Amino acid sequence: MNTKILVETYNLGLQGGTGIATYIVNLVRAAKSIGCSVEGLLHSYHSLPQRDALLDEVSFYDLRNAGPSKFVSSVESNIRRVIGTPFGIPAQLLRSSGKIVSSGASSFVATAMFERTYTARMFMDFSRFHFKRYGTAALLRLPEKRPDLFHATQMVPLRVAGAANIYTIHDLVPILLPYTTLDDKRFFLSAVKYLCKSADHIVTVSEQSKADIIALTGIEEKRITNTYQAVSIPEHLLTCSENEVGAAVENLFGLKYQQYFLFCGALEPKKNISRLVAGYAASGSKCPLVVAGPLGWEYQHDLNRINEFNDSIGSDRIRTQRRRVRRLDYLPYPQLLMLMRGARAFIFPSLYEGFGLPVLEAMCLGTPVITSNAGSLREIVGEAGLTVNPLDVDAISNAIRTIDVDDTLRTDLSQRGLKRSVRFSANAYQDRVRDLYVRVLGREMEARQAQSVAKRKEPQFENAPRVLRPVNLG
Repeated sequence: MNTKILVETYNLGLQGGTGIATYIVNLVRAAKSIGCSVEGLLHSYHSLPQRDALLDEVSFYDLRNAGPSKFVSSVESNIRRVIGTPFGIPAQLLRSSGKIVSSGASSFVATAMFERTYTARMFMDFSRFHFKRYGTAALLRLPEKRPDLFHATQMVPLRVAGAANIYTIHDLVPILLPYTTLDDKRFFLSAVKYLCKSADHIVTVSEQSKADIIALTGIEEKRITNTYQAVSIPEHLLTCSENEVGAAVENLFGLKYQQYFLFCGALEPKKNISRLVAGYAASGSKCPLVVAGPLGWEYQHDLNRINEFNDSIGSDRIRTQRRRVRRLDYLPYPQLLMLMRGARAFIFPSLYEGFGLPVLEAMCLGTPVITSNAGSLREIVGEAGLTVNPLDVDAISNAIRTIDVDDTLRTDLSQRGLKRSVRFSANAYQDRVRDLYVRVLGREMEARQAQSVAKRKEPQFENAPRVLRPVNLG
């Protein structure tokens, strides 16, 4: 498939990793595996000097440039809110000098993934300001030949002229659960409706999200595709012995193999951690509950709930060590997967997910799963896990108690999970991505031919300006 694709990769530059960052990595691998030439668009707070490759790289990776200047954060942002970016957002080629020593950070990983890498200063903020001003996507101006397809991996109102423009909308959580995010809901709703009307195609990651998007926007079903997601588990984590896993989790975390429950994810309202702790407390299990993940927002209530439970079990040292909630901060991905593989069960009672990558990761590792029956989670886990009403503490407690005492059930769920995970393998995902791109580019080629014919029939007016008309989106 001889196709050039430009992938928007803003989330690869965020600290701590995100689900969308994992999505980007797997999308790029899939696109490259089917023969696409893949280029990346990275976010930058500063323009590159563009005098030589080494100076460009130094400027991009310099931590002093890792945030907006006072001018950008105040004066220029205010200007962009008023006038948008009527002349487009310029992208710059980030050339490789081969001299910068990689730190292993995601930004270094990102640049190594692509045949060519571009940076665009403040494209997330400026494209939003432009959309709020004019109700249309901002134009990304590339210094070299345009790609055949621009794939935005999130809902950003940015487009490339002359290319097929497709957008991944992972879920509608800011609209369906407005109390769980800090997103600008008015912008989100307007942008979703606009992109579903104007994009060449919309991509999503579950049948639940697809149904939600169709119901909200009325987009034709033929213009939206569910590709699901995939995960890539390092081979050594799949093949290492139980003894090796046991030694690793004990040395790293002081935990016994299959003698702890695990939740992983940011502490935020959507993840439902307070009810998880309450359900665990009521279960009576003697295995500790490990909560692994960074602090999100509105996390204090969850932290208080964890601390209250730990305080309530008393000062008896042996009992405290066995039955308590342990919180671990952000972990490197290999350590997190090792922790997941060594767990007695993985518990993920989220209120809503567009896909639920941690559940798939647990199934791939053969770890029994307890998860929510809300959103896409029931769709992903199928009959390979225990599903519960995430609002029902008793249901969470009963599931923990059941899986804790039943060795046969845990073995059965482990085998079902491994079998179920094949549906979301890298090969299956590659096939879905190939089908998506072939269909989109096939229609795009037909549209270009039709436009070319129409253009030849119409009178030509050179240098006709394009007028942007402001709209009031708040």
